[in-house]
Amino acid sequence: MTKRREFEIETDGITLRSLLVTPEGEAPFAAVLIFPQWSGRSPSEETFAERLAALGYAAIACDLYGDARRGRDTAENEALMTPLTDDRARLRTRLEATLAAARDLDEVDADRIATAGFCFGGLCAIDLARSGADIRACASFHGLLSAPEGLDEREIRATVAVYHGWADPMAPPDHVVALGEELTRRKADWYLTGYGHAVHAFTREDADDRDSGIAYDAHADRRSWRDFTGLLEEALA
Repeated sequence: MTKRREFEIETDGITLRSLLVTPEGEAPFAAVLIFPQWSGRSPSEETFAERLAALGYAAIACDLYGDARRGRDTAENEALMTPLTDDRARLRTRLEATLAAARDLDEVDADRIATAGFCFGGLCAIDLARSGADIRACASFHGLLSAPEGLDEREIRATVAVYHGWADPMAPPDHVVALGEELTRRKADWYLTGYGHAVHAFTREDADDRDSGIAYDAHADRRSWRDFTGLLEEALA
């Protein structure tokens, strides 16, 4: 059985409400912060947290919008996400506050933390690594890949894993190449796995709009999960 509880983070004039899921056993546990897709913290991220807790990790489904708000349609999702993608310094503030709060939790081993994110959340995972955060690893699942502009570059301490749908229109080839060049220039430990024919949102079983480049892919979902859990075993040992 897992345990669940919400906790609050005061930052940037708002209250973030994130969900902590922990396994049975004696705390503290190695932890994974899960950054959400553009609609906000949802049952999808909470289910992912449960899967990680079943493997023995403390997992946090993170709220980045405040009051655990969720968009109900494309317009609302864009209204929630765009202020942060347009102001990456503000996004960094919320990410760093979330990490600091996680470190303070009794259930979390502050020295063994990794992150993961989906779509917008994948961008968040990489941006937290870009900030120089002292985390072991970060993983981006079908994430946005563009680099922030105007922010200072710090040492990337985390191993960066990018799980990318090769036909993802949200992360075109020039973004993929630019990310690889950036991470190489910054001497990061990084790797990218491309899944042939997979498009955006390949881990989302409810994604079914291939004409728009958004669709579930069982092979990419299974293979990325297998690789990610292997990364955690290595990085959080």
